Amino acid sequence: MDRLDDLTLFLRVLDLGSISAAARSLGLSVAVASQRLKRLERGLGVRLLQRTTRRLHPTPEGLLLAEQGRALVEDLDALTTDLRQSAVSVSGTLRMTLPAAFGRQYLSPLLPEFLARHPKLRLSAHLSDEMQDLVGAGYDLAIRIGALDDSSLIARRLASNRRLLCASPAYLARHGRPRTPAELADHECVLLAGRHGRQDTWRLTDGQGQEHVVRVRGRFESTLGELVRDAALAGQGIALHSHWHVHEALRSGRLEAVLPDYSLPESAIWAVMPQRRLVPPRVRAFVDFLAEQLGEVPPWERAPSHKA
Repeated sequence: MDRLDDLTLFLRVLDLGSISAAARSLGLSVAVASQRLKRLERGLGVRLLQRTTRRLHPTPEGLLLAEQGRALVEDLDALTTDLRQSAVSVSGTLRMTLPAAFGRQYLSPLLPEFLARHPKLRLSAHLSDEMQDLVGAGYDLAIRIGALDDSSLIARRLASNRRLLCASPAYLARHGRPRTPAELADHECVLLAGRHGRQDTWRLTDGQGQEHVVRVRGRFESTLGELVRDAALAGQGIALHSHWHVHEALRSGRLEAVLPDYSLPESAIWAVMPQRRLVPPRVRAFVDFLAEQLGEVPPWERAPSHKA
């Protein structure tokens, strides 16, 4: 940056016609300004200014430096101005990665309002159920569901992620309704396969706080939660699902809760960010916006409104 500062001083000398005027405009002493001009000339190995009794004149090398260097200084000034503005205003590009189904179902409808609130902001949303490397891929933010195991990230809890077992009325009519967790082992189950493998060990807790662990099996598994839900709706078996993903099917009766007196380990929905000394305003604004929109009771846990 010293050389760019010296170049700025040199251009100011040309614009104002003297070292003393340039020094005053930049808050420097004449002695310091003279030393910095000499340093610039030594570094480039050429003379930039010819000194006469009345005025300083650029040499041919000085004219060339002024012609090409002014654009560099102006570009740097514009860049630093933009960076300072982005540090205090919601602007720039917010790059985020979202779970596919949750992103489409709950976040996509919110994005137009967020953009309307912040007209200088641009959004780039990547939807995938694959775990993304935030730092390596250059993301500002990720929404993640479930347990967090990357200690190099910072996270804010947005909502609870209540889970339950469910199946279609047709499946339960054909195969019966399990009365205890142990009976799940005799049923066809629809399984989710995640980054930690097939999720075929289910843990249920009864009203007395006793945990029941059962290994389940099934002919259908998928890495995509939507396919697990669709298979359950089609009568393929019992599924373990997040309430946000199936609450509409439960309310309409297309799915029914299985073993509702038992609870499953609850997880959460998180906003996850790379560790930074200064979190960009665009990231803070979006996380605050999501917390505001989801609220203490998220939409999928609210009772449906009844219109007259």
